[in-house]
Formats: sequence, structure tokens, C-alpha cells
Amino acid sequence: MNRLVIRGARLLGAQAADLLVEDGVITEVGSVSVPRDADVLDADGLVALPGLVDLHVHLREPGREDAETIATGSAAAAAGGFTAVFAMANTNPVTDTAEAAERVHDLGHACGLTEVVPVGAVTKGLEGAELAELGLMARSRAKVRVFSDDGHCVHDARIMRRALEYVKPFGGVISQHAQDPRLAGREACCHEGEVSGRLGLPGWPGIAEESIVARDVMLARHTGSRVHVAHVSTAGTVEVLRWAKAQGIAVTAEVTPHHLVLTTDLLAGYDPVYKVNPPLRPAEDVEALREALVDGTIDAVATDHAPHARHDKEHAFVDAAFGMLGLETALSVVSDVLVQPGRLAWSDVARVMSTAPARIGGLSDQGQGLAVGSPAHVTLVDPDREVTVDAAASRSRSRNNPWHGRTLQGAVLATVFAGRVTHDVRNGAGTRRELTNATTSGADL
Repeated sequence: MNRLVIRGARLLGAQAADLLVEDGVITEVGSVSVPRDADVLDADGLVALPGLVDLHVHLREPGREDAETIATGSAAAAAGGFTAVFAMANTNPVTDTAEAAERVHDLGHACGLTEVVPVGAVTKGLEGAELAELGLMARSRAKVRVFSDDGHCVHDARIMRRALEYVKPFGGVISQHAQDPRLAGREACCHEGEVSGRLGLPGWPGIAEESIVARDVMLARHTGSRVHVAHVSTAGTVEVLRWAKAQGIAVTAEVTPHHLVLTTDLLAGYDPVYKVNPPLRPAEDVEALREALVDGTIDAVATDHAPHARHDKEHAFVDAAFGMLGLETALSVVSDVLVQPGRLAWSDVARVMSTAPARIGGLSDQGQGLAVGSPAHVTLVDPDREVTVDAAASRSRSRNNPWHGRTLQGAVLATVFAGRVTHDVRNGAGTRRELTNATTSGADL
């Protein structure tokens, strides 16, 4: 039997307790007598959270292993405190068949650093014309429950309706990249407003997102199925979500760390690291998103981790690829902008970064409380530790990190996945934890 004792952690930021883990399951909580054969993880003063779950990552494998692989993305996830990530379908080939989904699932399982959950495409080839193998993917070994054409809005209302009807019997959910292509054309790369006009960049109006969200919540009400709004970015979308939830419509939503902080004025220098889809918005949208996350209108934080090779990102702004890294910095961003000012408690962080995303994605063994009988997925956080982000130190294969050079308060120091330590920083200067006699297979890749 493999035993691990996590000693003295503050559970959800509250009372300190020990956790005894045996064969990947929490078997005792409280004052634990350390078994002679147990490994010990000293977590005195650290906050223990259920392992973080990310509903929205791009791992690029298969097809773009020059930007990221499932192995490097899993290492970045573990470093960020994530014990489960949902890998989006826009790979090459697209994850639109049961075989493709099982391949992603198996590669993630072989890494063993985090649970890699494939997201299936809604339409074949992400082309928006014909439904993909939704039922076969759901019945496959990968047990796909989340479907998305992310990066390509399912703009045909009839296709979207059929997709919602199809996934309803097996509890699936359609995650929509809300972008009306007729309102935000292919050239759009910046929030439509004063900044886009001054910089001469093609504008992307908020209504392009909001109109699709409004349509989709009505389709969800009509079908009685579930829709999930990916990377909410505007105050108008928040208003639609509030109305829909008040009506009892089965809609959930996520927000990225970068949309909680970064604003469109950062584009003044035409730095392509800040080119993201949907675009960065003005400060008033950022504040609306923060408030919606605090009050529960937005259910979850999801990174939209989007690695790119330098030859795709280092171009003139209009020609550069969309996307930013996010896995390794997400917890620190949320801690810095919402926990430290007192707008979220650590129990709220557990809700929006673990419990809610696990529920939305249908993962029964993730996002559970730190209680006896729960799978031992644990994230240990030092709430007082300041970190200055260094893009060159990322475990990701790519370097398009918008947080480079920023100092954030709150840091993941260790991650435990299924009872195994998959990440630790015990050799880093100034850490407040130490690992003794631990088996650290796969750590610090």
C-alpha cells in the first residue's frame, strides 16, 4: 500500500489538519499518526484545495507538437496545480471521432501527471456543416462529455440545436465559442472601440459574442439541454447569463484569468503576445467579469491555455496567431486580483477552479472535498508567496506568456494527483514546504 501524509495544511484556507492518503484515496483527516512506511509532505501554513480542474486547454497534439505536446502541457498543468484538464478538439487531425478521442485520452494517461480529458468536436472537421461522431465519442473509452468547435463558432442555429438535442440523453454539454462570423469577420483582432480605431486594427464588437450567447441560451431552453459559454469577455454577455440563470435555463460559463485582468490598452505597442480570441476588452468589461465570478453568474475559471511556436506568434499584430499561455499562472492571477483584495475566499477558489468545472465536465472523481473517501487530488498553495513570472522558465514548450515580468501574490507549491506528488518546488528558494521520502515520479519536468 502506498501511503502519503500531508501534514498541517489549512483545508480550504480554514482549519489546519493532516490528510492520510492510502492508494490514492483520503482515508483520514485530522490529527494523523504517521505510519512508519508513509511519505510525509510538510504543508504547514499552506492552503490545501481540491485539485484544480481546467475546462479549456489546447495541448496541440496531434499535429502541432512544435508548440505543445500532451507531455509538456501535462507538466505545465501539474505545475499550475491542475489535476484534470480538458483538451480542446482543434488538433490535426481534429478530435471528431472516437478513435481520435481515445488517442488523446491514452497519451494523457501514459504521462500520469494529470487527468487529460478529450473534448470532442461538435462538427466534422470543425467546419460547422455536419455533426461529428458525438454518440460514438461519448461511448468510447474516452467517455467524452464536453463538445466544442472552439475557435470556430457553431454559428448555424439548426446545427447548434441538433447538437444540443443529441448530447442531452447522455448528459453531454456543448461548449460554445461565441462569435458571430458576420459581425466579427476573419480580420477582426482587437476589441472594437477607441483603441482599435486609433491603432488601425480591425475591430471585434462585443455584440458578436453577446448575440450568439443570447441565441444559445434560448436554444438550451427550447431543447432542455446544457450549453456552456466559453471564455466570456463582455459585460453584455454577463447580463444575458444573469437573465438566463434567473429563468432556470441550463447554462454555465467560464472566464479566463487574462480577461479578469488584462485590458485592450495593452495593444498600444502592437505586441502580439496580447492578441487573443476573444480579444482583450476595456476595464469596464473586466470589472463586470470579476463581479460575475464573485456572485456566481460565471461558474468557473478556465485558462484557454493556447501555446504557439514563435514562428506563428512573432509577426505583425494582424498576422500573428491568437492565444496566450495560462496553466502555470492561473491560480496566482486569481489569488492576486480576487483573493488578496478579499473578493474571494479560498473556499470560493475551490468552487470556481475545482468543484464547478469538474461538475460541468462530468468528472465524478475530481473536484470533491478534502474528506475521507475522496480521491487524493490536492493542490497546496502558499498564499503569501510572491512570484515574478519568467516566460523562459515555463514547462510549456511555448513562450507566449502575457504575464512575463509581473509579480503575483499566491503560488502553487505542490500538486498531488491520485495520491502521487506530480509537482513540487522544494528546491526553490524561500519555499515553505519540504518533502521527505516522497516518490516524485514525473515531478519537476
